Amino acid sequence: MKLRIVVVLMFLAVASMASAQMIGINVVLNRPVSNEIVAELKAFGAVRDVVPEIRAITVQAKASNLPVIQSLPYVAAANPDQERDAIPTAAAAPTDFSSGLSTWNLDAVNVTEPGYGLRTVPFDGSGVYVAVLDSGLLRTWPYYFPAERIATKYARSFGGGGGWNGYVSSQPNKWEEDQNSHGIHVTSTILGYNFSGVPINGVAPKATVIPVKVLNQTGRGWSSVIARGIVYVADLKVGPLAGSPVVINMSLSGPVLDSMEAAAVDYAISKGVIIVAAAGNRGTRGMGYPAAYAPVISVAASGWTGEWKTASWWWKDNVPDSTNPDDYYIGTFSSRQLKGQDLDVAAPGTWVLGPYQDNGQISWYFLGGTSMASPHVAGIVAMMAQKKPSLTTAEAESILESTAIKLPAGCRNVIDPNVGAYVQYCWGADATGAGLATADAALNALP
Repeated sequence: MKLRIVVVLMFLAVASMASAQMIGINVVLNRPVSNEIVAELKAFGAVRDVVPEIRAITVQAKASNLPVIQSLPYVAAANPDQERDAIPTAAAAPTDFSSGLSTWNLDAVNVTEPGYGLRTVPFDGSGVYVAVLDSGLLRTWPYYFPAERIATKYARSFGGGGGWNGYVSSQPNKWEEDQNSHGIHVTSTILGYNFSGVPINGVAPKATVIPVKVLNQTGRGWSSVIARGIVYVADLKVGPLAGSPVVINMSLSGPVLDSMEAAAVDYAISKGVIIVAAAGNRGTRGMGYPAAYAPVISVAASGWTGEWKTASWWWKDNVPDSTNPDDYYIGTFSSRQLKGQDLDVAAPGTWVLGPYQDNGQISWYFLGGTSMASPHVAGIVAMMAQKKPSLTTAEAESILESTAIKLPAGCRNVIDPNVGAYVQYCWGADATGAGLATADAALNALP
């Protein structure tokens, strides 16, 4: 009996501590933000940030106050700030890498053929801005990318979030102080990169990338910070970039949909921004957000059965056109679509080479993850927007899905370099969306 009493008391104590815990709460209103509403919310905790464009307010408050805040008549939705992460499984002299060497992943989406400058599509992303919401860029980014391809004027860093970390703040210069390397690898797929003096082609090598740092030095962050980054890009679109197409790539995810993040996505799309995001690396546990949110173009990770068969496979071997699904597979890590989630297409995301510094040294790594797949589609969308500057997210998604190469459920035997032998990869119909995205087909289908 005494033991049961002690257990009950311990449970009550833990419950009391949980309710007293200070958390970050993202509040989305059903009406415009007003001084009266802000003042009333201050009664429940500290107001950390106000984003009037999406009628959002972040509050640092006790967890026990969440149900009360949710019940307020002017609150459309309120939830704890959600964690997001992007963890993957000589200066560049040219102005672009459109004449650079082809790699397997570019060949797989029908952008290039093996060799130098052998692009198979007549577009390159010229005139289009791609905002990469990620970990920012390394200080050494001028070694990897042409300076003309990075919009330093609009680059920005956002930090904080999570309630106890304080309000979301903006630090204009920290975008090039990354120590994680995730953002620079993602950017390299879009633009191409300098590989120790060898130019490597990109999906959209003449697009202009806007680095927007929303993740910390470990590659993690909060949805409130990401929402700030999305709104920032949307405001650029209706401001200084009003005459240019703008695409957002988010190679990041978390398991729960955040109301503030969703509001930011809706706001950006309403302003003409096209949003692409990684499906997540959760396998059968389901897709991550914001990719699983229906308005976003979501991307799963595919691979090629010819990986690692020869020493030079990644740049020299000819990847068959994506008309034969037998040559491709879906990575086991790639998130599957659960009920209520929306998976659109798949793109190369297994062994993708790009800049990834180790201990501050100039270096390149093969990385796998839907983080690597998403920028392939963002690059394709950039070329689509170059062809049709009025392109919308809904139109881009519809064309990508209708032109994707179907990849039925199945299994493939592929060499795994970690074990030095063939390994079988299997997937179901919930893993591929509409199928494999291809640049040429999507561009040809665009009126």
